[in-house]
Amino acid sequence: MPLRPSARGEPGLVRDYGGVKRGEFGALLDLLAVLVAGVDLGVRLANLQGVEAEKIEICEGESADLNCDEGYIKIVQANYGRTDRTTCAAGKTENSISNTRCLQASSLSSMSAWCDGRKSCIVPATDSVFTDPCDGTYKYLSVSYECIPASTGVISVHYANYGRRDLVTCPGKLVTTRYCYSPQTSSLRSRCNGKKSCELNASNSIYSDPCYGVQKYLEVTYSCE
Repeated sequence: MPLRPSARGEPGLVRDYGGVKRGEFGALLDLLAVLVAGVDLGVRLANLQGVEAEKIEICEGESADLNCDEGYIKIVQANYGRTDRTTCAAGKTENSISNTRCLQASSLSSMSAWCDGRKSCIVPATDSVFTDPCDGTYKYLSVSYECIPASTGVISVHYANYGRRDLVTCPGKLVTTRYCYSPQTSSLRSRCNGKKSCELNASNSIYSDPCYGVQKYLEVTYSCE
């Protein structure tokens, strides 16, 4: 499965589905990321010239689609919980919205792994995705993201996993779990970073078998620097 830059230099997510290959290619602007004191909320600020952040709030049990018509998604803030009494409060009891210090510290890393480098990303606000940080509290997912412009260059791998993270990609009788992880970010960075193209295959013989009997796929998020 080759990773190659397109004429537009768009960022991309590449998956090898046992012969079916999809992908786009992208480029990163130089970033200066600054971690701030609000780490409990999973807040990350980025100094990105000319880029404005979009903010959405998704009530518990619902989902939303993050989109970038131009460039690719970069998550800058995320929290699954509750920090006020007004958001997603219609029809809810006082007890279910009174906890305004409901924070899920892993929200940012989860959202970044799921959406960074993509042009679109469907995000569900559920306990099954983020786990429940505050039992009995009606929560919402607050997300800020930016659409980063791109230009052509060489491959830079951001994330890679051989296994399965959902029940819909590469469907089949052996899709019995969505929790199948064999992180391959480091190995694919060593293999592909700095190149114009990189041939990949999704195979147990290359990455070993992280979950026997489960149908797997290789997922790679990459861009061009």
